[in-house]
Amino acid sequence: MKCRHNLLLVLMSSLFVVGTSYAADSKAKDASGSYVAPKMQHAAYGDLKIVVPITTDDKAIHTLKLRNLENSLESSTHWNGHLHNTVVLYSKGLSLLKNPDAETRRTIDALKTKGVKFVVCNNSLREQGIDFHQLYNVTDSDIVPSGFAEVAYLQTQQKYVVDPIN
Repeated sequence: MKCRHNLLLVLMSSLFVVGTSYAADSKAKDASGSYVAPKMQHAAYGDLKIVVPITTDDKAIHTLKLRNLENSLESSTHWNGHLHNTVVLYSKGLSLLKNPDAETRRTIDALKTKGVKFVVCNNSLREQGIDFHQLYNVTDSDIVPSGFAEVAYLQTQQKYVVDPIN
């Protein structure tokens, strides 16, 4: 009888430990239950410079780029870094700032508040016949002569890394 009692105590203790372990893991999971936060270690990011060219009118790419900017700013802050981001809009990329929906406007405003610069190609404005005043929150100081050249300038002269997804 005593052996059964001890066995029952061991089983109950095991279930308690497994249940506690499961509960702790479930706190690190997202709503779908599939993500568990890793215990990461990483060196401080330091000072980072990224130029993000946007040349497409694809809203899915716009959303991806804006989300990447938000996530990278959050990560760099967490990992003791400072991120300098410049978004260069040229060609069809100007569409990001043509009548953006409320959510996109909020995201752009929040990114600008965190120091992200948005610049617009004058060549694209001229070629598309767009008055820059028609674009969301664009001023004279946001215009660059050539978006394509601006990306090269930031990369070669200012030591920015270019975001390859375009």
